[in-house]
Amino acid sequence: MAQRVDVVVVGLGVGGEEVAGKLAEAGLSVVGIESNLVGGECPYWGCVPSKMMIRAANALAEARRIPQLGGTATVHPDWTPVAKRIREEATDDWDDTVAVDRFVGKGGRFVRGYGVLTGARTVTVGDEEYEATRALVIATGTEPSAPPIEGLAGTPYWTNREAIEVEDLPVSLIVLGGGAIGIELAQVFARFGVRVTVVEAADRLVPIEEPEASALVQAALEADGVTVRTGVKAARVLHSEADGFAVELADGAGQVTGDRLLVATGRKARVADLGLEAAGLDAEARWLATDERMRAADGIWAVGDVTGNGAFTHMAMYEAGVAIRDILGQEGPPADYRAVPRVTFTDPELGSVGLTEAEARDRGLNVRVGQTDLTTSARGWIHKEGNAGLIKLIADGDLLVGATSVGPMGGEVLSMLTLAVHARVPLSQLRSMVYAYPTFHRAVEDALRNLA
Repeated sequence: MAQRVDVVVVGLGVGGEEVAGKLAEAGLSVVGIESNLVGGECPYWGCVPSKMMIRAANALAEARRIPQLGGTATVHPDWTPVAKRIREEATDDWDDTVAVDRFVGKGGRFVRGYGVLTGARTVTVGDEEYEATRALVIATGTEPSAPPIEGLAGTPYWTNREAIEVEDLPVSLIVLGGGAIGIELAQVFARFGVRVTVVEAADRLVPIEEPEASALVQAALEADGVTVRTGVKAARVLHSEADGFAVELADGAGQVTGDRLLVATGRKARVADLGLEAAGLDAEARWLATDERMRAADGIWAVGDVTGNGAFTHMAMYEAGVAIRDILGQEGPPADYRAVPRVTFTDPELGSVGLTEAEARDRGLNVRVGQTDLTTSARGWIHKEGNAGLIKLIADGDLLVGATSVGPMGGEVLSMLTLAVHARVPLSQLRSMVYAYPTFHRAVEDALRNLA
């Protein structure tokens, strides 16, 4: 007989843990199921440890800029404290006891194992079956998606997890994929002395971003010694213990070699063998589709990366909040994806929100574009070394529908642009506000003047 509870949450990553914990605190009987670590990718192999690596790498870069700004410095990279800090943050070599205790302390029941849907609202874990009388929530996240390249399967290639866990840096590294994860890690390793080559099939890095932003990021990586190959595909992978990796490029574009190979070509929803068909859901779909209340079907909600609305911790938390309110019958705004911010934490940081110029034109909007070079701003001139950046605004009539902020604090400057897009702040209001001087965000005022 199935054990009947109010709520079953399958997957306790960032979004799932938030839903399960808040519903348990609200007095519902909640079973949370997780086969891996409670907390998911972000605290153990994603945003938190990777930003620790980036913080360390950026400190090295800043130290190297001292001779141009005010003194002398000798920099000796050492990966040891970085690896140690990551292991300490991941609670003693990737142990989730603290996270499990946190959930149980809120009144939830934790079950370790792989949950499989066996009915509309029933989930089996091993020999146990649970029936959700009020809500079944799917929050299983994503996993790395390796491309079908000849020779890749079976080799000891890295995903982001192996890259985060590394204790001894390789001499050289090939990165397949020039998206956010690939280029963040490429820059980190390069700044610690690793010889890095990035291979991207698209014609530019971070192809979902504005072309001007891609160009700035590529220039920054190349200044750090990274070799960037865009517009080329990997055709074949060779590996041996003695020689490491060799990637043969398509169309006679040559070969790149490295001690290690990091595959960062994308992620896919973790729904394999989840039994979605038993609940009437499409087991072949790339993502779990939901409505504006995060409902995937009657009595079933989905939140986080598995929905395909953006593989970001802030997105998982946002969607969790929408689902929690709906499950509890509370009033609140539906999911709104017009102003989803994202930041690629390279140096310079690349932040964007809303539509790119190309996306806005594809939608037939009355597009106006305003742009300014951050180096021409007072703060950019003062900052001097490492001051590359830009502000690009996309307007439709009197409203911003998208923006890009690249620079030393690109992600922080993005906050005001996200608010402007989300709250539909008229351009006249943005032009009439006071911008503090000398700040990086003051460049937004210059971009507004350049709207045409």
